[in-house]
Amino acid sequence: MDACMQLKDSPYTRLCSNKSILTVNGKFPGPILYVTQGDTLIVDVINRATENVTIHWHGVKQPRYPWSDGPEYITQCPIRPGTKFSQKIVLSDEIGTLWWHAHSDWSRATVHGALVVYPKEGDVYPFPKPTAEIPIILGEWWKSDIQAVMTQFLANGGDPIVSDAFLINGQPGDLDSCSKPDTFKLKVEYGKTYLLRMINAVMNNIMFFKIANHNITVVGSDGAYTKPLTSDYIAISPGQTIDFLLEANQNPNHYYMASRVHAVAGTSSNFTTTAIVEYTGNYTATPSPLLPTLPASDDTVSSDSFTGRLRSLASREHPIDVPQKVDKNFLFTLSINTFACPNCTGPIPGQRLKASMNNITFVQPRIDILQAYYNGIRGVYGDDFPKNPPFPFNYTGVNVTSTNYRTPQNGTEVRVLEYDSTVEIVFQGTNLVGAIYHPMHLHGYSFYVVGMGSGNFDRERDPLSYNLVDPPLQNTIAVPRNGWTAIRFKANNPGVWLMHCHLERHVSWGMEMAFIVKNGKSSDAKMMPPPPDMPRCG
Repeated sequence: MDACMQLKDSPYTRLCSNKSILTVNGKFPGPILYVTQGDTLIVDVINRATENVTIHWHGVKQPRYPWSDGPEYITQCPIRPGTKFSQKIVLSDEIGTLWWHAHSDWSRATVHGALVVYPKEGDVYPFPKPTAEIPIILGEWWKSDIQAVMTQFLANGGDPIVSDAFLINGQPGDLDSCSKPDTFKLKVEYGKTYLLRMINAVMNNIMFFKIANHNITVVGSDGAYTKPLTSDYIAISPGQTIDFLLEANQNPNHYYMASRVHAVAGTSSNFTTTAIVEYTGNYTATPSPLLPTLPASDDTVSSDSFTGRLRSLASREHPIDVPQKVDKNFLFTLSINTFACPNCTGPIPGQRLKASMNNITFVQPRIDILQAYYNGIRGVYGDDFPKNPPFPFNYTGVNVTSTNYRTPQNGTEVRVLEYDSTVEIVFQGTNLVGAIYHPMHLHGYSFYVVGMGSGNFDRERDPLSYNLVDPPLQNTIAVPRNGWTAIRFKANNPGVWLMHCHLERHVSWGMEMAFIVKNGKSSDAKMMPPPPDMPRCG
């Protein structure tokens, strides 16, 4: 399948603001790509804008072909204005809803879109065939220029300014007067069932979502089927996708679907975005659609509970392969940190907010790590990312003030994995500076979420409660506030693969690292060579 994406600065008037935004093919959200499981796409990305950009195919494993994965200075240098890059997108076992987005600076705020992967010919959904399928993209809007928002908060050392609105399919909904005529409407027929494909493209927040008077049934997440999960709400992390069925079984009327932020720390907009479920037929609608009661913004129980109930389908037709034994065990602390900064004007006088994994704040190189690894270029990165925290302490305790813990080291470090090794990573949230959830995303792989809990991970006790039977297969998982999450995967995809928090401000502060997975011995276990038109550095 061939496709062409042209990035350009588009004049845009919405939400009572006039500004230019970066878009793909003049659309916001960007175009939806429909593919079949196992397809290979060729996407020509042509940069007709005035800023650098890269495109990441979120959740696509890209077997043996990291060259088109997209994160800036990890697998490629940026696509500069006036240049193009022909990306080969290699699908394998992914099924359901994925997405694509910019992976340079904060461009993904407006550069993103859905990637829908249908079953192969002859295969069927493991749930009743829906009447229709509808993408639902949760987004975010700043009236300010998004790159200026990023530049400002990095300069002052604090948090970014909050967005002016959250969005459903590019619109804030009719609770915002500027968007009343353009509110997204989902027309449904009584008695029919609809498959909604949800993507959280919000920059910095888990989102709660609910449809008034209706339950939903989750049937997939992150490009994999799940056991049916019935709920009256959804909690979805930035970067995550959730496929769910909506049965139109209520009295014909107009009903709001609504979403708002789940926030436990930092600053966040309290704006509730809405769209309308509109039943067809002859009836008199109530003057105003019924608004659902969403969980409170600080309701961590609802957020953690929803995430913890997801399970793989794990059927004969859709088997899973959870590593039962592990070759490599890692414990990665996820922390908000501070650096001394006499001129910073953020929330902590004289301090700049940063973020780290195992006390290392990632410093982006100027030559991408994949090119440096493939061509043997020295001095670009180190290969000594620690397997455990360098300073063990009470990670979730209160009043942790030691500068050994609060002040991280700067570094560009990776961890090297042998081909086909089995890996367990325990993500441990910490209470340094402030405790917050962290939606962790691993490029090039899906992983099994085998356990999660509150407090400090206990290596002797907690693995006894792991789910090794039907854990969800995901590529993005929210680590609970002041808690831990354990994932497992087999390192059978050679290349350079980024792992990072999907809160954009945490990425800007340095909460990321990369794995280098070495080639295997056979020809089909080795990384393929780069394309001839890789973007040049410098």
